[in-house]
Amino acid sequence: MILQVFLTVLGLAIVIFGAESLVDGASSFARKLGVSEFIIGLTIVGIGTSLPELVVSFTGAFQGNSDVSVGNIVGSNIFNIFVILGVAALVDPIDITKSNLKLDMPVYAAGTLLVILAGMSFALFGIGGGNTLGRVEGVLMVAAFFAYLYYSLKHDDKSSDSGEPAKDRKLWVSLLMTVAGIAALVGGGQLFVDSATNIAHMAGWSDAFIAITILAVGTSLPEFTTCVVAASKHKDSMALGNILGSNISNLFLVLGGSAIIHPLAMDGMSWVDLLFMLGSAVVLIVAAYTYKRSQLDRFEGAGFLLVYAAYFVWLLHTI
Repeated sequence: MILQVFLTVLGLAIVIFGAESLVDGASSFARKLGVSEFIIGLTIVGIGTSLPELVVSFTGAFQGNSDVSVGNIVGSNIFNIFVILGVAALVDPIDITKSNLKLDMPVYAAGTLLVILAGMSFALFGIGGGNTLGRVEGVLMVAAFFAYLYYSLKHDDKSSDSGEPAKDRKLWVSLLMTVAGIAALVGGGQLFVDSATNIAHMAGWSDAFIAITILAVGTSLPEFTTCVVAASKHKDSMALGNILGSNISNLFLVLGGSAIIHPLAMDGMSWVDLLFMLGSAVVLIVAAYTYKRSQLDRFEGAGFLLVYAAYFVWLLHTI
């Protein structure tokens, strides 16, 4: 048990180091490529920090364990919005652009709703089976993901950049820092997940509960550290891009890809889990329009954390 606790702490330390390297390298990389920090957060950072979710969900799909594949994504997306964005907003209020409101947030909300409908209701339309996310839906989800990325790149808004200007590093140095940061995030995150999961199994927790708590939180460590570091450097567009990019990647790319590997049964997820995931998308949009228009401030960040605390208390009662 002591060894597992030590490995958990070591994994967390590696993740924090990786986040620093990734944020600095990605900011400089964006400057060299002439794209916005939001796009870098949405693509390289967002997809890169979603690699742990991809590994866990794909492995679950190959093993035919739908609870792990689906629970990991549901739990991660809920955690990303309510906890990571909540903490980031407490560190530094996050500005939201018109493009975020018109495209990115609605895409996340629509994707969340479609995943729920695909898993629970698409049998009504003659596609797949009831309570199952099938290969047809998976192919459509992956295709939709790449279509979204293409549209985002074509309509990049460079005016969204904020914070201190990125250091003018050589392109290869920026790329190396970015890759090294992602590698440290993924490696450290995996070490954390493995050791924390071993501790949870020793405690006798179920696979579904472990997936939606420890695996979800553990695989979200890259997003958490990257987002908080970005917020502390006043790079809120990268922080927001990281979370939206990661959540959209989780839904369309990771969950869609997992369904292609093996149709995913949704039975392990309760309606409360799915509704909280949908609620995370709706609340994000509503928060952007209230109190201080087009900004997630500290008050709303604290509210996000309280919502997750209530959800976690409910989870504890389901053990």
